Amino acid sequence: MSNLIVHGGRPLRGEIVPSANKNAVLPILCATLLSDQPLRLLGVPEITDVRKILDIFRALGSDVNMDFSTGTLELHHKNTRFDPQQHHLPEEMRSSIMLVPPLLARFGVARLEDDVKGCTLGVREIDPHVEVFSHFGGQVERGHGSLIVRADSRLQAVEHWLDYASVTTTENFVLCAASADGVSTLTNAACEPHVQEFCRFMSMLGVPIEGIGTSRLRVNGVTRFKGGEYRFDEDFHEITTFLALGAITKGEIVVKNSAPEQFPLIDRSFAKFGIEVEHKDGWSRAHTQPEGLRVRQPFTPNILTKIEAAPWPYFPVDLLPIFVALGVKAQGSAMFWNKIYDGAMGWTSELSKFGAHVVLADPHRLITFGGIPLRPSQVESPYIIRVAIALLMVAASIEGKSTIKSATPIRRAHPRFVENLQTVGAEVEWVEGD
Repeated sequence: MSNLIVHGGRPLRGEIVPSANKNAVLPILCATLLSDQPLRLLGVPEITDVRKILDIFRALGSDVNMDFSTGTLELHHKNTRFDPQQHHLPEEMRSSIMLVPPLLARFGVARLEDDVKGCTLGVREIDPHVEVFSHFGGQVERGHGSLIVRADSRLQAVEHWLDYASVTTTENFVLCAASADGVSTLTNAACEPHVQEFCRFMSMLGVPIEGIGTSRLRVNGVTRFKGGEYRFDEDFHEITTFLALGAITKGEIVVKNSAPEQFPLIDRSFAKFGIEVEHKDGWSRAHTQPEGLRVRQPFTPNILTKIEAAPWPYFPVDLLPIFVALGVKAQGSAMFWNKIYDGAMGWTSELSKFGAHVVLADPHRLITFGGIPLRPSQVESPYIIRVAIALLMVAASIEGKSTIKSATPIRRAHPRFVENLQTVGAEVEWVEGD
């Protein structure tokens, strides 16, 4: 594991061009396997999960030409082959479950290790995916330490209603429906920006999709998939993260943002901590008052200012740790409510090592009592991407040397993250640790 050394207390100022969204890139890479035509993807980030998927493609015989210096990926799956006795999808990367529908469509079989993992965010069941595969006509069976999914003929169109608006299950439904015979309908679909981007890519492959950006999708299956060129959008998570880093250090980071229409609720959440966000000419910046961050009191008396995170169009749950960091620094009290993951607030005990005053009300709700003096410290991150960043944010706001142990998850989503921070004045570096 790698640690981050942070010498904090410096205002961060400058411009950042963010990378693409990992949660759009990975399902789109999986979707490319549907097509045997040449594809060119622009803006592909150099992150560990991208490298893993490309290694899978190479092992299957696909032509892969990746230039991380320019972010350009050229793919051609014309010679791809899959043998369930020889090939399997790695358990350490949750997105590998989205390779199942393309493998079913092309080879009639897929093998998935049955303990698929991602960040340590509580129980991440695969039952909804198994239900989708089965509903379309796939036969799911347990092998030795793996799941085998087979389809003896073309999948058949279905109507399906999700138990909850799961991003990955929505994408797996679309992937199955894309090659199914007929029109499939999904109700209670996830509609996050990265899901919308994934659906736009599927449309480029030639799959007609109605309802993109809503909770109801209609997908018309096809028998042939196109090739083409696609450029990824900037990651709204990374845009928000750099805006928050500028604000928490009393600086100002200006971030390229081509989709400000995704930000009204995020902007209003920033405003709850005295941060005003401006979007102009394709760039975003966050303005703070000279006296620093302050929690805005609600109009209704005797309640706490709160950030409630749930599936889009609620506040994005992945950004909740970033705003917890702001709450620790802001004068006043605020409540943070994670309505999705069990036990996802357990990491907040690490904040007390900085001297922060936080109270975990229950497994889903946290109260910060901010604005008290903090001290540099050594803290340890769980395997959650933006928790590692939240701890770094707090460290960057405190004068002195801090260490974020086990910060490796940042590399799963944010290429050149430390290098970008260094360009805006941060004194931060990676060091190898236990």
